[in-house]
Amino acid sequence: MSDDHTHVQEFFTARAADWDTRFPDDGPVYAAAVAELGLREGSRVLDAGCGTGRALTPLRAAVGPSGVVVGADLTPAMLQAAVRAGRDRAGRLLLADVAALPLRDESLDAVFAAGLVAHLPQPAENLRELARVVRPGGALALFHPIGRAALAARQGRQITPEDLRAEPNLRPLLAGSGWRMTSYVDEDTRFLALAVREG
Repeated sequence: MSDDHTHVQEFFTARAADWDTRFPDDGPVYAAAVAELGLREGSRVLDAGCGTGRALTPLRAAVGPSGVVVGADLTPAMLQAAVRAGRDRAGRLLLADVAALPLRDESLDAVFAAGLVAHLPQPAENLRELARVVRPGGALALFHPIGRAALAARQGRQITPEDLRAEPNLRPLLAGSGWRMTSYVDEDTRFLALAVREG
């Protein structure tokens, strides 16, 4: 993928208007994944590559009114869809590249990232940027509402050994980017890798 993100923006701009209607039943699995982050009242969390903001409402519920929820996405059309759905009430939306976040070092307790890894142009560097904004001991959730095999079948392709989300690839990628993987689940109904910020 090119560093200028044009492909990513084009892909998601074309799909933003009907994204939520294409995947109407994902809400419960998003909420379950957010619950596994272990957020508390007052926690500060980023939804990295938030898209239409489907995780913002469960993230807000987890951190309560005193917490901070930020959703960052590269594609204006996805953020506009989040606003139309009223999800901007659950968190602040930022038009931002997760490769260069406009956030202070160690300013967050956690990052939630749904479907993000496959779209990162420089995964190790980009995951290091996510680590930069999270305090030591903070959490990262790499999530997808269906597993790798189900997603590949939906897209009409095969899983390859190079897939970044395969555990033998993801564990060292995270370790080299400031994270320690603590759990890994890849089943038909969800993909969820949890990691802790080292340091």
